Amino acid sequence: MKDDVVYNDADNLVFVRTKGDLIYVVCNQEKQQDTVIEKMTTDNCILEHYEEWDKGKDKKWILTFRVLDEFELKPEYN
Repeated sequence: MKDDVVYNDADNLVFVRTKGDLIYVVCNQEKQQDTVIEKMTTDNCILEHYEEWDKGKDKKWILTFRVLDEFELKPEYN
């Protein structure tokens, strides 16, 4: 992904934006969160923040992921 880019098309199921080492994903439905977290969480990317926004049928879930740099990566053991 490129830095400071919005990945949003009319047919996308979620809104995605990047800014530096952060990736913001806005889910429209609560059930989307599990899939997004499962696909985005890796050894190089972690879920850093979770936020519920608005109430009722306009409710959104904002997930913030952080891409780890080489100093934050978990060491490999033999």
